[in-house]
Amino acid sequence: MPPFSPPAPCIGLLVGTLDVVLDSSARVAPYRILYQAPDSLVYWTIACGCSRKEITEHWEWLEQNLLQTLSIFENENDINTFVRGKIQGIIAEYNKINGIKEDDDTEKFKEAIVKFHKLFGMPEEEKLVNYYSCSYWKGKVPRQGWVYLSINHLCFYSFLMGREAKLVIRWVDITQLEKNATLLFPDMIKVSTRSSEHFFSVFLNISETFKLMEQLANIAMRQLLDNEGFEQDRSLPKLKKKSPKKVSALKRDLDARAKSERYRALFRLPKDEKLDGHTDCTLWTPFNKMHILGQMFVSTNYICFTSKEENLCSLIIPLREVTIVEKADSSSVLPSPLSISTKNRMTFLFANLKDRDFLVQRISDFLQQTTSKIYLDKNISGSYISSDDEVFTRSSSLISASPHKSLSSESEGERQFNLNDNGIPTATQALMTMYRRRSPEEFNPKLAKEFLKEQAWKIHFAEYGQGVCMYRTEKTRDLVLKGIPESMRGELWLLFSGAINEMTTHPGYYEDLVEKSMGKYNLATEEIERDLHRSLPEHPAFQNEMGIAALRRVLTAYAFRNPNIGYCQAMNIVTSVLLLYAKEEEAFWLLVALCERMLPDYYNTRVVGALVDQGVFEELARDYIPQLYDCMQDLGVISTISLSWFLTLFLSVMPFESAVVVVDCFFCEGIKVIFQLALAVLEANVDKLLNCKDDGEAMTVLGRYLDSVTNKDSTLPPIPHLHSLLSDDVEPYPEVDIFRLIRSSYEKFGSIRADLIEQMRFKQRLKVIQTLEDTTKRNVVRTIVTETSFTIDELEELYALFKAEHLTSCYWGGTSNATERHDPSLPYLEQYRIDFEQFKGMFALLFPWACGTHSDTLAARLFRLLDENGDLLINFREFVSGLSAACHGDLTEKLKLLYKMHVLPDPSPEQEEPDSAFEATQYFFEDITPDCTHGKKSSQENRNYLRMWSQENKSKAKNTKDLPKLNQGQFIELCKTMYNMFSEDPNEQDLYHATAAVTSLLLEIGEVGKLFSTQPPSDMDSSSCSKAAQGELFPRKEQQQFPLEQHKAFRG
Repeated sequence: MPPFSPPAPCIGLLVGTLDVVLDSSARVAPYRILYQAPDSLVYWTIACGCSRKEITEHWEWLEQNLLQTLSIFENENDINTFVRGKIQGIIAEYNKINGIKEDDDTEKFKEAIVKFHKLFGMPEEEKLVNYYSCSYWKGKVPRQGWVYLSINHLCFYSFLMGREAKLVIRWVDITQLEKNATLLFPDMIKVSTRSSEHFFSVFLNISETFKLMEQLANIAMRQLLDNEGFEQDRSLPKLKKKSPKKVSALKRDLDARAKSERYRALFRLPKDEKLDGHTDCTLWTPFNKMHILGQMFVSTNYICFTSKEENLCSLIIPLREVTIVEKADSSSVLPSPLSISTKNRMTFLFANLKDRDFLVQRISDFLQQTTSKIYLDKNISGSYISSDDEVFTRSSSLISASPHKSLSSESEGERQFNLNDNGIPTATQALMTMYRRRSPEEFNPKLAKEFLKEQAWKIHFAEYGQGVCMYRTEKTRDLVLKGIPESMRGELWLLFSGAINEMTTHPGYYEDLVEKSMGKYNLATEEIERDLHRSLPEHPAFQNEMGIAALRRVLTAYAFRNPNIGYCQAMNIVTSVLLLYAKEEEAFWLLVALCERMLPDYYNTRVVGALVDQGVFEELARDYIPQLYDCMQDLGVISTISLSWFLTLFLSVMPFESAVVVVDCFFCEGIKVIFQLALAVLEANVDKLLNCKDDGEAMTVLGRYLDSVTNKDSTLPPIPHLHSLLSDDVEPYPEVDIFRLIRSSYEKFGSIRADLIEQMRFKQRLKVIQTLEDTTKRNVVRTIVTETSFTIDELEELYALFKAEHLTSCYWGGTSNATERHDPSLPYLEQYRIDFEQFKGMFALLFPWACGTHSDTLAARLFRLLDENGDLLINFREFVSGLSAACHGDLTEKLKLLYKMHVLPDPSPEQEEPDSAFEATQYFFEDITPDCTHGKKSSQENRNYLRMWSQENKSKAKNTKDLPKLNQGQFIELCKTMYNMFSEDPNEQDLYHATAAVTSLLLEIGEVGKLFSTQPPSDMDSSSCSKAAQGELFPRKEQQQFPLEQHKAFRG
C-alpha cells in the first residue's frame, strides 16, 4: 500500500471518526460513507462530507488505498479488524503530525465537552470535569436537565417544552455548599452565592457529586487565598481501554489528589507524596501475637498500614529504610505473605494480599528509584566541584569543624560553630539541655517520676520498635497523654509530626537557607527582629544572644523558604519552645510541619486557617455546650479566645510547663486535641461564664482558670505568668492538673474525629474567605470613594467587574503571569491588577470613548497614562481614576485627560520591523521617538508627565497652565482621535468641519510660534513681529492649502 499522503480535501476522511464525537454537525452531514460487516447491525462512520464532490474524493481515496487490499483476506473478522485498525492508524498518524494529543476520555464524554463549550460559550481552556443528570428548582417548579462541573464553573442546562434554562456560577462566588434533606427530597444540594440560592435534586449519586463540588470549590478558594491555580497532573497513568469504569481524565486526577491528601494527612507525610494504590491485607503484630486486618498503602517513598479498627495499630515504613522485600511461602494460616525488612533489623509480615506479584513489582520499582536518589544525595553531599555549590561545601565544613574539636566538644555535651560573621556561637543541642533549670526543693521526687517515664518509653520502644518504623498503637497515645520525658520530647515531636522524614531527605537544606538569608533584610526580617526579645523572655535560654540568634536563624530561614507566609506573630513563641527541646535544624523542620501541614494557613498575613478553625470551634461549642453557646456569642468571647489559644497552642495563655504537655498531645493527635481541650476549658467554667455580664469579665474568668493549670510532674521551677502577676491580690484559683484536664477532654469530647473537622473546615473556609473578600472590597471602596465621582454602589459593581476580569485571565491565560497580577500580601488597593489585554476589553465595555478601529490605540494610550509605575499592570484605583474622568468629569477634565493621553510618546508602525514578533502590548508600550537626538530625554520626560498627572489627580486642580506642550505629531494624533470619536454621531459632518477649522488654525498658530521659538529676539525686528502678529509671514495661497482635511496624516 502506498504511503499515506492524501490531498487537503481528504482531511475529513482522516478525522471522520473524531468528527462524529467532537462535532455535532457531523451527525447531520448530508453525505457519509459507512462500513458494515455482513453479519452485524452496527455501522461505522468512515467519512462524511458536506457536498457530493467532497464525499466522492473520499471514496476515490478509499478505492485506491483500502478496497484493493481487502481482496487478500478470506475471513470476515480479519477484514473488520483490518478496516478498523487502518482507520484508527490513519487518525493516530494525523494526530501525531498535527500535534493533537490523545486523551483517556470516552466518546460520550467528548460529546459532553463539545456540548458544554457550545451551550455556555466557554473557551477550550475551560476543562469539563464531569456532568450529572439532576433537577434544578427554579421557583417551585423543578426542571430536569444536566449539571456540568468544570474547573472554574458550575453550569446547568435544561430544555423542556420549548423553554430553555441556563445557569452559570463561578466557584469563587460560592459562599455556602451543603447537602439538605427534606421530606419530599431526601437528597438535595444547596448552592449559595452572595445574592441567590440554588437547589439541585434527584441525583443518581449525590455523594459523588457533592464531593466533587466540594473539591472544585476548595480549589477556587485556594486560588483566592494564595493564587494557587489548578494544573492537571500529566503523570497520572492512563486507563486501559477495556477498563469498565469510564470517567474523565480530570475526574481521575481530582480523585487521585483527594486520596493522596487523605493519605498524607493520615500518616503525616510530606506534601509532595502521591499515593500509588492501596489494598486490603493483614499485619502480623509481634507485641500481641495477632493478625490485624487493615489496609496497606503504597506511594513513591513509603509503605504504610492502618488497621480497620481505629487506633489499634498503624505503621509507616520509609523505603529508604527498607533492605529486603520478599515473598514468603503461602500457607493456610498465611496466604500470600510478604516480608519487609528494614535497616534497624525489624521485619514486618503482611498477608492476604490479593495481587502480591504486582505489589512486589511496584515496591521494587520504587525501591530502585529510592536507591538512585540516595546515591545521588551521597554524591552531592560528599564533594562539590561546581562553583554553584560553594554554599553547601562551607556548610558541611562548618558542621564537621575539625576532628579534635568535634570530639572534645561532644564529650562536654555541646558543640559550637559559627554560621555568621558576628561569631555568635551556635549549639547543636536543644537549648533546654544547656539551660536546664531545676528547682532545689522537691528535686528527688520529680526526678524519680521523670526517670520512671523514661523507663516506660524505653520498654515501649523495646516492645513496639523505635524510630519511624515503630508500631503506633493506642498504648503509644496513652504514654503521650501521661507526659513525654524532657529528654525524649524533641525526638518524639519529630517522629509524630513527620518532620523527621523531610529532615532526613533534605540534608544540608537548612544550613543552605541560613547562608542565603543571612545579611538580607525585608519586611519579614524587620518583624522578626522586633519580636525576638518577646519570645519567652522569662526563660534563661532567651536571655542571652545564643538563644536569640538561634531563634533569629530559624525564623529567617523559614521566611526565605516560604515567602508567602514570611513571618507572622505567634510564630516566635512556638519556635522558641521548639528550640528548647530540639536542635536548631530539627526545630526548623518542626516549624515547617507545623505551618505547612498540621496548621495549614494559620500563619499567613490574614491568619485564614485560625479564622477557619475559630468557626469550627463555634460549631463544636454549639453542638457540645449548647447552654453556653448563646451566651458566649452575645459576649463575643469565642472569637477573642480562640485566636490566641489556637495560634500559640495554649503557650501564651497557660503556664509553660503545662502548655508544653498540650504541644506533646498536639504533635501526636493533631488539631483535634486543641478543640477538645478548648471545649473542656469552657465546660469547666460554664456556671461562672453564664453569670458574666461582659466580655472582659468572661476573659478574666478564663484567664484565671488557665493560669491555675499546673504540671506537678515538671522538673522545672514554675515560671510566673502574666495573668497570675496581675491578679496577686485576688483569691487564688484552685489548681487544675493538666493531665487530668486532658483526660477529661478525651472522655467528654473524644468523639470528635479528624475527618469531621476537615468537613467543617471546608464549610468555614468558604465563609471566611468570602468574608475577607467582602472586607477587602469595602476597604478599597471606602478608600477611593472621595477621589472619584462614582457612588459607593457603582464602585462596588466596578470592583466586582474588575476582579472578575482578573479571574477570567487566571482561568484562561493572559499576557502576564497571574502571580504578578494577584498578591494577597499587598495592600488592599494593589491585590488585584490587570494587564493591557484585560484593560482593553474593559475599555471597550465601559469607556464612552471606545468606538471604531481607533479604540485599541486609544485604550493603549490611556493604559500607559494610568500605569504610573510602568510595570504594565494597573490596580483598581488607577483604573477608576481614568474611568471617573471619562464618565463623570466636566468638559475641562475630559479635555485634560484626552490631552494627557497624547502627550506620551507614541510608537510609529513604520519604525517597527515587519518581521518583529512582539505582542501588541509591547508595540504600544515601546518608547520610540522620531527624533533620535532627544531619545535620552524621552523616558525622563515621560516619568515627569506621569508624576504631574498624579499630582493633579491628588490636588483636583483644574488649571491647564502646567500642562506639557504637544508637538505637531502628538497634536495630529489628538485630532485623529477626535475624528474617530465623532463617527456615527448625528452631527458627524458638522463636527468634522468644525474640528478641521479649529485644528487648521491651531496648526498655523503653532507654525508662527515655532518661528518665535527658533529665532533669537535680536533677529526679529518690530516689523516682522508685526507681520507675524497679522499672519503675513505665510502667503495667503499657502494658508488656504493647509486645511487639516488635506494633511497627509488624515488622508485615507
